[in-house]
Amino acid sequence: QAQLVESGGGLVQAGGSLRLSCAASGRTFSTYAMGWFRQAPGKEREFVSAVRWSGGITYYADSVKGRFTISRDNAKNTVYLQMNSLKPEDTAVYYCAASRQMSRYSGSYYYSRSELYDYWGQGTQVTVSS
Repeated sequence: QAQLVESGGGLVQAGGSLRLSCAASGRTFSTYAMGWFRQAPGKEREFVSAVRWSGGITYYADSVKGRFTISRDNAKNTVYLQMNSLKPEDTAVYYCAASRQMSRYSGSYYYSRSELYDYWGQGTQVTVSS
């Protein structure tokens, strides 16, 4: 059974950095688009970043552009989210997601839509203190 497991969350001061990892198992995700979403208390889940299956094209929410970097290692079935210059408003549970159907689409409009992702991890908490 396909499974995504996030790790790397924690408590960090504003301005600090964290690196999230998402390890995929149960199937080969090298042809899947991978994304990161987050959900803060009392808010809806929102798109953070995504990467196409080849790793060559990435997408970011405006709120994290220039601070976060997504990457993937298909040999390890793992996707990463390097988060720098963290702000208190980045505090949320971060979820990894995989999409099989996203290969039909291009553009951030599609990659930011959570309903187009087929598999989700359990989430990892990121807390940024001021």
